Amino acid sequence: MSQGDKSAYTDKQKRKAAHIEEAYEKKGVSKKTAVERAWATVNKQDGGGKKKRSSQERGSR
Repeated sequence: MSQGDKSAYTDKQKRKAAHIEEAYEKKGVSKKTAVERAWATVNKQDGGGKKKRSSQERGSR
């Protein structure tokens, strides 16, 4: 699995991924697998990186 550009993620998402990664490594998971699982978890929970929302999605009319 290729490492993607993480610049689209917020600082909070990056911290969350780092914390999840540490937890996996403490369980004995390899570094590469821990990183992949951490970012997959962040994407699943938060829907990926920062996204520009349209005015319609924000509820403005």
